[in-house]
Amino acid sequence: MAGRRVAEWRFPNDKQQRAEETLRRMQQASAPAPSPPIGPADPMTDAYWDAVLADPRAHARPGVPIQNRRLSEIPRHVLRVNCRRCDRIVEIQTADAVRLYGEHAVWKEVGQKLLDNGCQQRTGSHEDDGCWPSYDHA
Repeated sequence: MAGRRVAEWRFPNDKQQRAEETLRRMQQASAPAPSPPIGPADPMTDAYWDAVLADPRAHARPGVPIQNRRLSEIPRHVLRVNCRRCDRIVEIQTADAVRLYGEHAVWKEVGQKLLDNGCQQRTGSHEDDGCWPSYDHA
């Protein structure tokens, strides 16, 4: 019995438990309701957009994608285009591309000409055959 009475002082009696429960309910009732989390459909604040536009990464990309640039506007030494269907990669030096197609030729058209009639993935449909160029490579 002595061991049981030693631990009894650690536990609240019934009156103390009811008092603690009443205090907990009063605190919950007086606490402000939590605001719902912001979701993708909610409007964004002006401070958010100011922070997004002030980020230096917002201005990092050039205005015109490389595939829409003229050959004379591309600073790279070697141009690379690959097919997303057959994974074939074709490289050409910028100087050679300018010599063959002219400095005002658009890289997208030149890359498509380089990939023409070389795709290994054939479907049998004339409209679907051919390479799907990708100009993402550095």
